[in-house]
Amino acid sequence: MECVHWSPTRVLALWMLLIGSFNIAGLTHGPVPAAMAESLDAARVSAVSGGEATLPCDTRSPQLPDALLLVVWYKDDVPIYSYDGRVKDAKAHWADDTLKGRALWHSKAPSSLRIRDVVATDRALYRCRVDFKVSPTRNQKIVLDVVELPEKPKIFDELDKEVIGVAGPYREDASLKLTCVVSGGKPMPRLRWWRDDKVIATLAPLDDGSRLSLLELKIPKLTRDYLEAVYTCTADNTPLVPPLRANVQIQLYLRPLLVEILAREQPLSVGQEAEVSCRAVGARPPALVTWWLDGKQLTGAETLTQNSDAADPANETISVLRWTPRMEHDRRALTCRAAHASLEHSAIETTMSLNLHYMPIVSLELGSKLNPNDIEEGDDVYFDCVVKANPPAYKVVWEHNGQLMTHNQRAGVIAGSAHLALQGVSREQAGKYVCTASNVEGDGKSSPVSLQVIYKPICATKTHSPLIVGAALNEAVRVTCEVDGFPIPKNFQWTLNNSMGTQELDAAKFTIETHSGRSILNFTPSTEADYGSLACRATNLAGQQIEPCRYTVLPAVKPDPPLNCTALNLTDDAVELRCSAGYDGGLRTTYYVEAWAAGSLVANSTAASPLWRLRALGAGRALKMVFYAHNARGRSEAVTLRIHTLSRLALHTEAKSSSGWDMSWALGSAAGLAGALVLVLCLALLLKKRTHRPMQYEAPLQSSKGYKGTIQSNNHSPIQPDDKNPDVVPLGKDFNCAREADRPPEPPPYGAVVSPPAASRSSGSLHDARAHTPHTPNTPASDAQSIGTLAEDRRSVTSGTLSRRREVVTTRTPLLANARESCV
Repeated sequence: MECVHWSPTRVLALWMLLIGSFNIAGLTHGPVPAAMAESLDAARVSAVSGGEATLPCDTRSPQLPDALLLVVWYKDDVPIYSYDGRVKDAKAHWADDTLKGRALWHSKAPSSLRIRDVVATDRALYRCRVDFKVSPTRNQKIVLDVVELPEKPKIFDELDKEVIGVAGPYREDASLKLTCVVSGGKPMPRLRWWRDDKVIATLAPLDDGSRLSLLELKIPKLTRDYLEAVYTCTADNTPLVPPLRANVQIQLYLRPLLVEILAREQPLSVGQEAEVSCRAVGARPPALVTWWLDGKQLTGAETLTQNSDAADPANETISVLRWTPRMEHDRRALTCRAAHASLEHSAIETTMSLNLHYMPIVSLELGSKLNPNDIEEGDDVYFDCVVKANPPAYKVVWEHNGQLMTHNQRAGVIAGSAHLALQGVSREQAGKYVCTASNVEGDGKSSPVSLQVIYKPICATKTHSPLIVGAALNEAVRVTCEVDGFPIPKNFQWTLNNSMGTQELDAAKFTIETHSGRSILNFTPSTEADYGSLACRATNLAGQQIEPCRYTVLPAVKPDPPLNCTALNLTDDAVELRCSAGYDGGLRTTYYVEAWAAGSLVANSTAASPLWRLRALGAGRALKMVFYAHNARGRSEAVTLRIHTLSRLALHTEAKSSSGWDMSWALGSAAGLAGALVLVLCLALLLKKRTHRPMQYEAPLQSSKGYKGTIQSNNHSPIQPDDKNPDVVPLGKDFNCAREADRPPEPPPYGAVVSPPAASRSSGSLHDARAHTPHTPNTPASDAQSIGTLAEDRRSVTSGTLSRRREVVTTRTPLLANARESCV
């Protein structure tokens, strides 16, 4: 066994520990009043159950230098902890089982014993004994008060149901009672109710042995001021820790305070979707907004509800009604109703009268005193236009068969905003009448009202002039007589006027179409005497047709050749050709054109009217165009026209030269000036020759203009003579180019045919007319055939070189029997 060496100092410490134990034992078994008296001079320390307690003990020696030998802690005079200052490791600390792991001595000033996780049994009188090496032993007394915290407060409502966070919602004007309950706590806690930072109710600590503390909060009538009010119940029994608390927020059901329909900037229009907004204020939760029209809820409308922030005490609700008003809604009452889903008798509403805008509703009526089935030419007729509009119509117009009518009292048309009068109505005024009223919403048009004017039959427009009917012997032809009259005529009479006189044709030879007002005669001439004039008369309720429809029956013959053939829009490989139709021989006629080049057929075309367009003719080619007509009796004579298609180089040069103002334009202007000088010289020579030859024919200016008018009326070609054209030069009979021999003059009808330079490409060219056209006596047809221009030869040099042009214009004067070429 190992021997233990006991030093004197250690022996002394153990001895004193034993003495202290005896003393504690004596105190423990001593009378209680003595212990209480002993604690009167002790320091008091409070600690919270579960927290940490710090028991101070002064270990400073009164005599310096001195050394700390031993610190012993007693609980109710029972040693529970010691610290040996002579030992430098963990063995210097000792604690009994009640403090093991919870207590620790801190030697640094201020020295103290710190106890963690304080429990209620730690409440006692503690004594700290300090032994020094030289100085006498010191004892210090500390009373530890352990405060037991109460449980967290709980809040209960009238139904003893625990309220967590939110109380309610309560109905507006209802009463409220909340109870705060706190369990435990030593000493007993103090309870208080708070709103914001103000104490509403207080319960002082009361130890009645029940270990429960209760404090009620009563509000007799809940108003809007209590909405979302926060009440707090606190419990505290020591200043060492903050009071325990529980919060509750009051929620209320609130009725709506205000509802209004928001004003619109634009009026409501019938048939156009509109948005109407209604604002409800003050309801909690947001009000239920509904829309009503004349006491019936609008179910087909789309309602969008927009709620404001929940923190907003006003709590606005905006309801937007998307709705398409109809005409029957005008002047009705539109109601916005706001209600609370959980509160009875909470609905409030507002109403507005609908003032709808709509485009005019128009109805047109014939005068009430007029019989629509008994209106004859010469009667006075009037119409009434009934307009219903909001806003009122600012304009009313009248239409007849789609044509706008204007007020014309001289013509018997009196047009007003509500009435239309026709004085002495005529057959041309029959038809459909419409009145249209306008306002800012649009135009309202009435349904058409038909005006029927009774009048005797007349020939239809297309049959007013006498028609020629070609018929061969013993060959049946159909002659159609179409008349215009009201009512539609159902009776017709046909007569034939020939060398034998006038005779009425048998009704079996013609038919009557009662639905269209026309009669078809099947006529077959058997002898030469059957040719003559046919007349057709129709009869309706107004009477018999005054002027009959006339038709001239002639023997069917071959057609005449086309007239006035011209070339239009001539390009490098295409041309448009147009002629005037000659007499068709009384039969259906087809018109032909053929394009020949060097004896070969290049293109041909057939048409019901003398108008063609030929393509793929080739560039820069001289073509002979041959025209003729054909019907069942045969083919007419042919008419020829020579043209020269443009070269592609010429087109390219023209396109390039027309793209801008460059040097070629300047050169062209110089060339034009030179040409003008040459023209002046030619005119001077002409005047000189005419001065030496007084016997030549002169064309009076008046007759010249008159004949030009005849040509313009007979020829429908867009190429017309121009008196201001500088290329038109009146020539004497002996003025010729150097290459043409003199010819004796013949006085034909006066005419002047000019091809303006701008149309020279589209009108065609007669190349070398003298070589290909025989000289025949002039007739109107042959004069018309002479219309055209001679060959046009353009040589264009690009890159700034001069573009030269030479035009040969064929003209005819009363002094020349044949075509002459004038050098221009």
